[in-house]
Amino acid sequence: MRSVLLSVALAASLAGCSAVDTMTEGFKHSQEVAGDLEKSVGSRPLVGFNWSNGSLTNVSVNFEGIPPGVSPEQIAIFSKQAIAARFKQSPKQVVISFTLPGG
Repeated sequence: MRSVLLSVALAASLAGCSAVDTMTEGFKHSQEVAGDLEKSVGSRPLVGFNWSNGSLTNVSVNFEGIPPGVSPEQIAIFSKQAIAARFKQSPKQVVISFTLPGG
C-alpha cells in the first residue's frame, strides 16, 4: 500500500514537470512536421527528436522508401523548413533517412 501511495505521489509530481511538458510538446511538433512533409513530399515519414538541457539537438526524419518525383535536396529543404517552423528552433543536427526493403 505504501508503494502505491509513493508511486501516485511521484506520478503527480512528474505531471507538472517541465520534462514531461517538453516531451509532450516535442511529440506534438514531430507529428506536425510529419504532416507537413506528407503534404509537400507525398509520403509521411517517422519523425524523432532529442532535447538536451532545453535545446533541440537532433531531429531524425525517416521515410519508408524514397518518395517519387522529389529530389533528396528538395526533401532536405522541406524537412528543415518544417522543423524550424514547428519546433520553433533549429536543431544542431537533422538526419534524413530512407528505409529500403532488403535483398
